[in-house]
Amino acid sequence: MKQVLLVFLGGGFGSALRFLISKNLNSVSSIPLGTLLVNFFGSLLIGFILGLGMKQEAISPNTTLLLATGFCGGFTTFSAFSFENQALLKAGDYINFGIYSAGSIFLGIAAVLIGIWLSKLS
Repeated sequence: MKQVLLVFLGGGFGSALRFLISKNLNSVSSIPLGTLLVNFFGSLLIGFILGLGMKQEAISPNTTLLLATGFCGGFTTFSAFSFENQALLKAGDYINFGIYSAGSIFLGIAAVLIGIWLSKLS
């Protein structure tokens, strides 16, 4: 039950922060900038956390649940990414659809790799 509560708490904080960032940044650009940044930084953070978790005793399994599964799971969002891409396609905005889709995928994978690399430096 403790593990479920850790995921629940982390997910709540992550979701609230994602909402605030997306609400304030998605309207400043023709692509959903808030979601893009949230997914990039969430990917960076989960890479760092899981990289630390690979080190013996660098981070506890419960901390990994709270931060990686809970916070990062609530903070990043594939469903919003998919919906926003659908909206770009529906509007016929194929250039921004391509930039946003490719950028999100590339930046997300790159951020995880960078996060793992950063965890090895600590």
